[in-house]
Amino acid sequence: MSLKNYHDTVQENDTVILYLGYDNMHAIKIKRGSVFQTKYGALRHNNIIGTTYGSRVQCPKGYLYVLYPTPELWTSNLPHRTQILYTTDISMVSFQLDLKPGAVVVESGTGSASLSHSIIRSILPDGHLYTFEFHQERAQKAEEEFKDHGLADYVTVTHKDVCQFGFDLENVADAVFLDLPVPWDALPSAKKALKKQGGRICSFSPCIEQVQKSCACLAELGFEEISTMECLVRNYDVRTINLPNPDFSKENKKSQPHRKNKKPDEEETMDTTPLNETSEETPQSEEADSCNSKDKQTSEELDTPAWDYIGKKTAANFSFKAGISLGRMPGHTGYLTFATLYPI
Repeated sequence: MSLKNYHDTVQENDTVILYLGYDNMHAIKIKRGSVFQTKYGALRHNNIIGTTYGSRVQCPKGYLYVLYPTPELWTSNLPHRTQILYTTDISMVSFQLDLKPGAVVVESGTGSASLSHSIIRSILPDGHLYTFEFHQERAQKAEEEFKDHGLADYVTVTHKDVCQFGFDLENVADAVFLDLPVPWDALPSAKKALKKQGGRICSFSPCIEQVQKSCACLAELGFEEISTMECLVRNYDVRTINLPNPDFSKENKKSQPHRKNKKPDEEETMDTTPLNETSEETPQSEEADSCNSKDKQTSEELDTPAWDYIGKKTAANFSFKAGISLGRMPGHTGYLTFATLYPI
């Protein structure tokens, strides 16, 4: 299997993504004679071999899709050895570090290699990734995955505690990414790893106290343009909005405070004289009155403003689709701190 070179058909020993739904995907390795159990029944690997990626495969109780793995799909389906970075943060890291083909990147720690796959995809075909992991078993697992995915030529995995022993690299990297419990201990070594022409650095921290200490250390080491950001996902709900059609044939009502409960002997005064006429009155449409009354009643019953009412299009209303953001957003677990080292 190769995440570098795409091929059209499923072959034996390929790692494929089985798509059963947005929240139901599986990454499996194709082996002739094997069977994988899904909620739609047994899926025989022999039935997948030779099919085109993106094809729909029938199972006893339903169907699924066979997809070619990408770094984004791998992030959603990889085996979790540690907490990982997801696509929202990964996209910002790739953009802020200015990753491009031919770049050399230093990463610590490797973890589950979620970010590593995206970095390698960005720096192909001439770039290289040096990734460090202090846990020996996790480093070995990551190295095996890179070989299995055909990426071993573009990454060097090292088992090492960089907070204590440093990177032992000098003047090689265009960018450095740190995901460490004490990143300030690794910052001096990270500065040496950057090229003399300068480069960018990113530190991922779960709490603001670590961010403050990292920013102070970056400033002492001569880094500039230090900034911290938090990536939040905002969901939008598509809703139908109804607004009353404006009537430009009449003058505006005289300004009066709106009272919901009026006494029977009180009457509302309004000017019904048309703009270009002085003697005749133009009665309102009974149909429009009926529609306005119905919309107003429904809105009051729901205890919501008229523009927030989802209803049918009428002669008196203008309906359109709009994206409404939710009132609350889920929190986040980390902050991204970026800084630039300019040429000496």
